[in-house]
Amino acid sequence: MAAVPLLGALEERLGVVALAVALVVLWRGNPWPRGGKIAATVAAMALLGAVLPDHPRSETAAHPSKDPKPAKTFPVFVPPTPALPSEPTERIRDFLGERLDTAFGRSRKSGFSVTYHDASSQGRAVTARSLWTVCFQRPEPGSAVVKDAVEFGVVRSGEPCPEQDGEAVPWPKMPDVSWKVWPKARAEVVAVAVPERRVRAAAAYRNDVLPTEGQYDDWRVCRQDPAKDAEVHKDAWVTLSLSSPENGCPDSDRGTAVDLPDRDGDGDPDYRDPHPGDPNRDTTFPDGHPHDTEGGSSDGDSDHHGWSPCRHTRWC
Repeated sequence: MAAVPLLGALEERLGVVALAVALVVLWRGNPWPRGGKIAATVAAMALLGAVLPDHPRSETAAHPSKDPKPAKTFPVFVPPTPALPSEPTERIRDFLGERLDTAFGRSRKSGFSVTYHDASSQGRAVTARSLWTVCFQRPEPGSAVVKDAVEFGVVRSGEPCPEQDGEAVPWPKMPDVSWKVWPKARAEVVAVAVPERRVRAAAAYRNDVLPTEGQYDDWRVCRQDPAKDAEVHKDAWVTLSLSSPENGCPDSDRGTAVDLPDRDGDGDPDYRDPHPGDPNRDTTFPDGHPHDTEGGSSDGDSDHHGWSPCRHTRWC
């Protein structure tokens, strides 16, 4: 049994032969018990296996220079890949923000059929293409040309575009400028896209007059037209009715035909009349009104020249 691994280490075949001889001797005529024989057999085989060299898995792996016989192959059907259509090189031009007549003419020259509609919620008839502006277009600008038709959604020139095609025109809203001084109120109105030349100042009281421009910058707004939150259209004029800080604003329930106190009835409010109790004196004629009449005289005139020192001076 001891010779089995020794011979197996020298030569694989010798080890196998030695193992066979040892097993014959062990199992024939040997008085050993059966368990001992089995243990000796397993030990001898284990020792032989331990000294034998590892065998390659296949002849091809052990000898790579020898080409194995090629296996028989069968053709595999692969469906042909469909050819992708070539991408069109022409793109839809961007006409957003342009006049409809321009977009219409250039699209027709490019071979497109053109349709258009009112992009607002009013559903107006689109006439006079030069008076309308493109807000939406289908197909979208920059998309590939797949058909020879284009459609424009338009609004009247000067109108802001809706957020979505078919929604209401989002006109700016009039801010609340009540009781703000004239320069600040005007600036807030101009900020909602109203030209400064369309913002007018007026006197809040019927018998009051604005001073020279620049001298009423401390006057405050009593009324505004349009009212707060009203839509301010592109051609709208805004009127801000002002009052001197010392007078305040007229009561809103009295309407717009409200007068400041005028005790002498000369048309000048008392707050700027140097002689509020004398109907013959005002800011224009502090010494009284001359009453020139045809023929060089006036009833009651002592000098017969249209003006009486007795009637028109404080000494009479």
